[in-house]
Amino acid sequence: MTRQPQTTSGIARWRFALVMVAFAALLLAVLVRLVMLHTVEQTFLFEQGEKRTVRSEVQPASRGKILDRHGRPLAVSTPVVTLWLNPQQVNLQQLPAVAKSLQLNTRTLQRKVERAASQGRSFIYLKRQVEPELAQRILNLGVSGVYGDDDFRRYYPAAEVAAHTLGIVNIDGKGQEGLELAFNDYLSGHEGSRQVVKDLYGNVVKQLQVSDVPQPGQDLHLTLDLRLQYLAYRELKAAVTSHNAKAGSAVLLDARNGEVLALVNQPSYNPNNRAQLKAENMRNRALADLIEPGSTMKPFTVAAALDSGRYSPGTVVDTSPGYMRVKYKTIRDHRNYGKLDVTGIITKSSNVGVTKLAHDLGAENIWRFFHDAGMGTASVLGFPGEAVGSLPYPEQMDELRLATMSYGYGLSLTPLQLAQAYTSFSQQGCRQPVRLLMQEAAEQSAPCQRVMKAATASRVLAMLETVTGPRGTGRRARVKGYRVGGKTGTSHTVGSAGYEDSEYTAVFAGLAPVSDPELVLVVVVDRPQGREYYGGEVAAPVFSRIMEQALRLRQVAPDDSSVEKLTVKQNRPSRKGGAV
Repeated sequence: MTRQPQTTSGIARWRFALVMVAFAALLLAVLVRLVMLHTVEQTFLFEQGEKRTVRSEVQPASRGKILDRHGRPLAVSTPVVTLWLNPQQVNLQQLPAVAKSLQLNTRTLQRKVERAASQGRSFIYLKRQVEPELAQRILNLGVSGVYGDDDFRRYYPAAEVAAHTLGIVNIDGKGQEGLELAFNDYLSGHEGSRQVVKDLYGNVVKQLQVSDVPQPGQDLHLTLDLRLQYLAYRELKAAVTSHNAKAGSAVLLDARNGEVLALVNQPSYNPNNRAQLKAENMRNRALADLIEPGSTMKPFTVAAALDSGRYSPGTVVDTSPGYMRVKYKTIRDHRNYGKLDVTGIITKSSNVGVTKLAHDLGAENIWRFFHDAGMGTASVLGFPGEAVGSLPYPEQMDELRLATMSYGYGLSLTPLQLAQAYTSFSQQGCRQPVRLLMQEAAEQSAPCQRVMKAATASRVLAMLETVTGPRGTGRRARVKGYRVGGKTGTSHTVGSAGYEDSEYTAVFAGLAPVSDPELVLVVVVDRPQGREYYGGEVAAPVFSRIMEQALRLRQVAPDDSSVEKLTVKQNRPSRKGGAV
């Protein structure tokens, strides 16, 4: 009985020793595992940890602005937020609040999330390019699985007024049309990236480093003047609407250097409203549509005759009896003009007169002159979809084709090419290269193309002024206070079975002021309906309204002295003491 306490005490010590050994073994195991984790498996565990928490985020770069010649914005990128969600984390009971804020159908959104979750997807767009204020309100709802990323949206302040020239970008900010497409790389810039640590719910816990700083795109400065663009668009739209025409175009150039000051089309579209875009309204007709210019080509035929040295402005050409037979076709004037001098051929727009001039000069001379004037050649504007036009070679011209080409049929060009060709009448016979970028205008890289002698250009310019005179076909193109020169043109449109008898294209091309031309303007109205369809009736008034406002906006001094004389005469006191 005396040994029992000793036995119990021995068992207790043995148990204590066993427990301590066990704890020591566990501690040793932990220490060994810690050593293994910090040495042998450190690299593996570090990589696995980073894969689960460290993310690389793209930082979008702002697209470069497009500006007019005075720095007014035509296209800018504004900050927005793209909202997205993780279907694996979203609580469907919280979606109605999100759908209501974004004006989305709740049931449709829930079905979309359920379908994505069943497919194992972890990302779907909720709504792209949301205004920052609205996006922040939605994120503040605290809906699990809903996130927002910074983004940019393209905005066009001038809307449909400059849409055809600027073009559009897609929802990812890549150029799709116009200058946005042509200069996409120049405008796009360079995206940045950064490394961040995110928690299980996708929230940024810590920014580790900026791998690449975003570089914004470069700005594009255009030669367009937004004030002139607005007024040209307004007047063209009014004319197309009033004449119920199918389409229309207007191109305004600086006659001295070929800079495009305004380029407008109808119908147009609003690039800010992508939901209502129509393909037929997005075509830049001033650069992509080909027209037969009609009588607006007669000044070039006359210029070729004067340049040859065989004719002078006073040389008489007999157009009697008002028509002539060439092969199987009868070429007619509006009436029998009898004997006309070369100036009268332009003033009266005589088809017979220019046909006789062309036949005398020959196909080779006419082709060379038209080619030098830019017919059948690209304007080198660099615009996507720009048409080149066509000019038949001399060997393709018989007497009839040479005749019709002399008054604007059988060849095709764009309104821009026609405007560029008319710059040769203002710059001593030198056709100016067309420019749309201020960078190119500053470089002055492309030399002008000699088309005719300086004396010839001066004489034809004086002839063009007679067209807007009392006896000319373009009287409605006159501008009060300024001497204006130009040429009307009316051509039948081409249909599936040839020329349409009742469909016309009305054209007016001209310059002002004649004393020192500063502006060249071409107006084209396609298929006007109603009683008026001639170029002098439809296109000439549009020319007058645009040119008048453009000259005054550019502060060009009036050069029509007859207006001043008339004003003085009207204000002169009468013998009775009043004004006459």
